[in-house]
Amino acid sequence: MKNNKQTGRYGLPLDVKYCTKCNVTNQKPTSINEYQHDKNTFQIPIDFDNNNICHACRIVEKKWNGSIDWKEREKELKDFCDRYKNHKGQYNCLIGGSGGKDSAFQSHILKYKYGMRPLTITWAPHIYTDIGWKNFQNWIGIGGFDNYLFTPNGKIHRYLTRRAVINILHPFQPFIIGQKNFAAKLAYLFNIPLIFYGESVSDYGTKLDNEKQFSTKIEDSHPGFTQDPISSMNIKDVKLGGDPISYHIEHGYNMSDFECYLPLDIDKFKEKKIETHFLGYYLKWIPQENFYYAVQNTGFQVNPARIDGTYQKYQSIDDKTDGFFYYTSYIKFGYGRAMSDSTMEVRNGHITKEEGLGLIKQFDGEFPKKYEKEFLEYISMTREEFDELCDKFRPEHIWEKKSNRWELKNPSWEYFEKKN
Repeated sequence: MKNNKQTGRYGLPLDVKYCTKCNVTNQKPTSINEYQHDKNTFQIPIDFDNNNICHACRIVEKKWNGSIDWKEREKELKDFCDRYKNHKGQYNCLIGGSGGKDSAFQSHILKYKYGMRPLTITWAPHIYTDIGWKNFQNWIGIGGFDNYLFTPNGKIHRYLTRRAVINILHPFQPFIIGQKNFAAKLAYLFNIPLIFYGESVSDYGTKLDNEKQFSTKIEDSHPGFTQDPISSMNIKDVKLGGDPISYHIEHGYNMSDFECYLPLDIDKFKEKKIETHFLGYYLKWIPQENFYYAVQNTGFQVNPARIDGTYQKYQSIDDKTDGFFYYTSYIKFGYGRAMSDSTMEVRNGHITKEEGLGLIKQFDGEFPKKYEKEFLEYISMTREEFDELCDKFRPEHIWEKKSNRWELKNPSWEYFEKKN
């Protein structure tokens, strides 16, 4: 894709705007095909309508305005689950998760309210936090589930994470790729016909033609959410950490080192007739309510203190690299952790737009100091090297340097002050 006069770096709109309902920036990326992701990749930014309202707001407001018949949706879920209750085998569905609030809610309600027999699976975080490991154990032990925990080769995972930071400033990419494809592989291995995912990604602004399930055809779906992302590619051209696999092989690694990061062959997926469904299509998915449910039913515990970069203590708390994923997003897109958290709470009516704006101003872009040492050791960089690298990824239309300090050219609070 070529750049044009209306777009800047990463294919982002040059005219920075913020949603009039939730404060999210129009620079926020939706998902892309990570197997094609390199330094030249253009993102697919969240869509704003003619009223300057983001697609995420338009999707979430349907949950509350009566346009969805939730009783009918739940009936559809019950009927759907009934189709699988006589499935021969120990498990009739598979659920991926870490034991956080959302996977805890999802697995518990499907097992104990809807009578399903889930196998839970976990792709391990880069570096477990103490609270993350405790919540994982509580999920299995108090919630009551069988679980397969997969930890990828640590040497390979660190290598790919470092390459992803250097090439695309994306420390979470190896985890995201592995986690996204692990479920289908385990479903195939254990002959499990059904995979449940949580909320539809449309809740966060990604446009999907089918909000019930992942598509098996890349042409029918959003590029980041298809079960068939690489069948049209030469395997050595598939990118991991921003480099083609051929690069990794030239540097002494083997094809077998990367198998766990690759998706299940689409023919195998179809052979077993595996179905994928978003539970959030059938049940009203409210992250804060999931938190209360998980505390009550699976022993979920919050972080002891506020998380760097935001105001909350219960979202994305299992991995010591989490904060750097949000921090690097802030560098590249002006979209940090406080904005991510507050915009969803505004959409669901838990805080006001004005309260959200204040939280963004106070916390967004805060450097994640708590796990700085562990993260930098993990990617083999000094703080100076990491800061210098981050500065290379700042888009000129988002950032400017004043008195030797980087500042947003058009922060959300000033944007709305001008509008008023």
